[in-house]
Amino acid sequence: MSPTVEGPTHASAQTAVSAPVSAAYGYCEAVTGSQARNFAYGIRLLPTDKRHAMSALYAFSRRVDDIGDGTLPTEAKFARLEETRAVLGRIRAGEVDEDDTDPVAVALAHAAYRFPIPLGGLDELIDGVLMDVRGETYETWDDLKTYCRCVAGAIGRLSLGVFGTVDAPGTPDAARASEYADTLGLALQLTNILRDVREDAGNGRTYLPAEDLAKFGCSEGFQAGRPAPGADFAGLVHHEVRRARALFAEGYRLLPMLDRRSGACVAAMAGIYRRLLDRIEREPEAVLRGRVSLPPHEKAYVAVRGLSGLDARTVSRQAVRRRM
Repeated sequence: MSPTVEGPTHASAQTAVSAPVSAAYGYCEAVTGSQARNFAYGIRLLPTDKRHAMSALYAFSRRVDDIGDGTLPTEAKFARLEETRAVLGRIRAGEVDEDDTDPVAVALAHAAYRFPIPLGGLDELIDGVLMDVRGETYETWDDLKTYCRCVAGAIGRLSLGVFGTVDAPGTPDAARASEYADTLGLALQLTNILRDVREDAGNGRTYLPAEDLAKFGCSEGFQAGRPAPGADFAGLVHHEVRRARALFAEGYRLLPMLDRRSGACVAAMAGIYRRLLDRIEREPEAVLRGRVSLPPHEKAYVAVRGLSGLDARTVSRQAVRRRM
């Protein structure tokens, strides 16, 4: 019997990595680098052990998303998602061998052994993708928030299991770190939804709340490269941008609770999305013409800003002023 990747016991980050596990992490990093440029850009700032763990989380999450977004018949998607949930169950039970044929399972099992990752968050992700497969729509922001918490808030909480928290002066709300991570995930997801409105519409999906669409005359959808006659598309976008900004402001309270490199990673990823939000706000109709993105030099600037700790210090100062 080959050595088994032990179940979650939260070993020291200095645990030696065997050749099969190292190869599994390498596979996950390749998936991350090719499929998630913004995410990959952020996790470059992490030490090796945390970068490996985040790559494993991404690769598993990507598998779940690809099933939901793929072309399989609906019933086949349901079956594949439950098979993926069963793999998660094997990981949780410590039943994945190092020479298992599934490198993502091997890497994630080892990451969960190294770090206190709340694997139930991946069950929530599967639940969220099942909502996609069923074609659910959302009447109110509270309805959409439930979906976002499954597919993005859960990722924030999973990531926090890898990052950990530190005791820092001026952060008495450290016990709320998980809540802030969840809220930051919501901010990122709402930004994604705004960026991808036309692409999602082409796939038969509408995420923005129906009551918001009706309020701004946008209930006809977004498949055209321009708003429908009479629609206040800019008003809709600005409304959702304000909501996303409030979520970012709350979620950024997480930064002072993280060590320098974990904080830099989060600041870089969140900073990229905040800049996307700025672009969308300046030119709302751009999202109807194609995907809005940032050039590499802007991403580099955001990464340097994150490494400098500027965002974390700004949040800390704001927290102190609020308490005065």
